[in-house]
Amino acid sequence: MNILEQCQIWHENDEYNKIIEAIEALPSNERTPELDSELARAYNNLAATEDRSLFKKAIALLKPHEEYFKGDHFWNFRIGYAYYYLDQEYNALPYFEQALAARPNDEDTLAFIRSCRKCLTMPRFRKNFSQRTAECWQAFIEGEAELRSLMDVRNRDEVSEQLMEKCHAILSLAFEDIAFELGFNGKQYELILSPEGNFSTLFKLVYFKRQAPSLPQWNIWVGRQASNGFALRYEDIQISADDVQVWVNVTDKSKIDLTLYCEALIKLLEADEGRAWWFLSVLTDQTLGEINAMMLIDEFEVIGKPKAEAAHSLAKLPDLLAEKGFDLQFDAEAYLERSYIGYQLDPDNDIKADWRMDVYVGSTCCPNLINEYLNHEHQTMDAFHKDGAVPGFFCYSLDAFNDAPKNAVLDFRDMIEAAILKSAGEHAVTFTGGATGIYCGYLDFIAWDLPAVLDAAQAEFEASPVSWANFHVFRRDAQTISLVDKEKADEDSAPTNSKLLS
Repeated sequence: MNILEQCQIWHENDEYNKIIEAIEALPSNERTPELDSELARAYNNLAATEDRSLFKKAIALLKPHEEYFKGDHFWNFRIGYAYYYLDQEYNALPYFEQALAARPNDEDTLAFIRSCRKCLTMPRFRKNFSQRTAECWQAFIEGEAELRSLMDVRNRDEVSEQLMEKCHAILSLAFEDIAFELGFNGKQYELILSPEGNFSTLFKLVYFKRQAPSLPQWNIWVGRQASNGFALRYEDIQISADDVQVWVNVTDKSKIDLTLYCEALIKLLEADEGRAWWFLSVLTDQTLGEINAMMLIDEFEVIGKPKAEAAHSLAKLPDLLAEKGFDLQFDAEAYLERSYIGYQLDPDNDIKADWRMDVYVGSTCCPNLINEYLNHEHQTMDAFHKDGAVPGFFCYSLDAFNDAPKNAVLDFRDMIEAAILKSAGEHAVTFTGGATGIYCGYLDFIAWDLPAVLDAAQAEFEASPVSWANFHVFRRDAQTISLVDKEKADEDSAPTNSKLLS
């Protein structure tokens, strides 16, 4: 009997730990793709629904063999299963569909496919982002003394790995992926949460910071703060902003294009352009502040030879921009508030077209969601979904405003937004804009606690003059959830929220 046959017997007897122990004891050169797949299967079966680490282990074992197992039912089912129980139905669904193609009419696979599609239409999480945030901050309260103790060790290098692992374990309670730094400014300890240049990530980080408890010994920052004298080490050389030359071009969009040259990084630039780019982008973030850099920089170029025209020192860039009238005092929250843009579209007159196709004017502070929805994409939606947050919109009839003053539609949208916010609470929702179409009005938001938001919205729309209102996520191919339908006035047309989420 070989080990795969033995694993099958253990599997039938629910002895998953024996499978794990036997396969993990093998030398790496004896670990075949088939054994890795069996090991992943054991992790999947051993894991309770809360054991996220085991599902992640299963994915890490399966993913390297994707090409090897192409078209294989079991491999696709196992990786889909792991993603499903990580609340990543958007990742799970394609694998379940491939599993079904390999074994048509398989009832288990069909059931998971139906559940994935249902969850993408009406997301349901074991813990939503509001709950994950609260749990994370409680863990931070319980663990921050240990973090401070590690940061106080004289030789930080001895404990840096332990320190980062401890903090990462805490933050991972809220975030699937998180970039952070720890520091001490001479008076307070600092936790710095970096969006890594991703504008949409700021919404999660700003919300997370808002929910922070009182922590007298800590500063919590979103984005790296401007820091004079900051330096990075490359091999045996310390590189600071004084060592970097920069050429600045102010664009007609009140932004800047930067071209940077650093003689000390020439060898690195030739060997690993991406890492050289990272060095200089971090130095720029530390010079301007990460949020200011995100706001102002349009194009960022690293060159291997200096330009002929005179350059400035990167260290002098803040003074140079201040002289040109740029404001460098914005934090992440102010950046989001300042980011609203208006847009106009050519509406589709077809009343049967997808939601939002009738829009002719709108505003948003998260244009990625709008653009991706219109283009049948959902990368930003997926990034929120994996952390238990739901970008979506309410769409509602405008028939009640046919004979009303011109501003009545906008006044109603403002009113319904304020009412939902008051009822659900700021911990549950962030509104991101709205739009007006030929047939419908739209109110856009990010739900941190979707059940609370839908409860509030259903009650407010029921009490409003509109004849119907729906909820839809920012996935073009998702189904629509009816909140209120006064025209049908039957039990199924306006289900309770508990029924919506069942």
